[in-house]
Amino acid sequence: MDAVRRAGGIPLLLPPGEERLDAILPLLRAVVFTGGGDIDPDLYGGHHHETIYMVEPERDRTEVAWANRLFDLDVPTLAICRGAQLLNVSRGGTLIEHLPDVMGETVIHRAPPREPIAHPVRVSPGSRLAGVLGATDFSCMSWHHQGIRRVAPGFEVVAHAPDGTVEAIEMPSHPWLFAVQWHPELTAAEDPIQQRLFDALVEAAGAG
Repeated sequence: MDAVRRAGGIPLLLPPGEERLDAILPLLRAVVFTGGGDIDPDLYGGHHHETIYMVEPERDRTEVAWANRLFDLDVPTLAICRGAQLLNVSRGGTLIEHLPDVMGETVIHRAPPREPIAHPVRVSPGSRLAGVLGATDFSCMSWHHQGIRRVAPGFEVVAHAPDGTVEAIEMPSHPWLFAVQWHPELTAAEDPIQQRLFDALVEAAGAG
């Protein structure tokens, strides 16, 4: 919320379970899918790994419905961490249930027991996301133990961590839709690269 306010936007919180999309959409100029607990692995044919936690079926159901509507609209959309995973799953993609099992631990994506930690990320030069951020190599705050396994159709991978973990996807067919695996809001107050995501989101919202 603070990052949106710094950008000049007015944040509105939508609770899980609200399904009256047609009544709400006209009030919104942009949407942010925020971080949170893990997505139910049943939604992507995954495994119920012992580390999966804070699964909220109502939130999953509500956000999948929102995502499927927004893909067909021009509403600027930013997805963060769980939000990025949610967008990927809603289009038929899958997730890695626990990153250390697949990617190893050369890059720590979440400090024990469940704390954020910094690591490098590289954004593809020439990508739309690179244009928004104004940078391709920087440090970001990471706070997740899952990640994208199979990328859903319609998305393009545009950023990676040094261990190969997918760190961002974008949708070329959408006017403004970006999903990042890291948490830009955690450092946006001090890091202009991260704040630019929110600045660009609010700017795009005002352009419609």
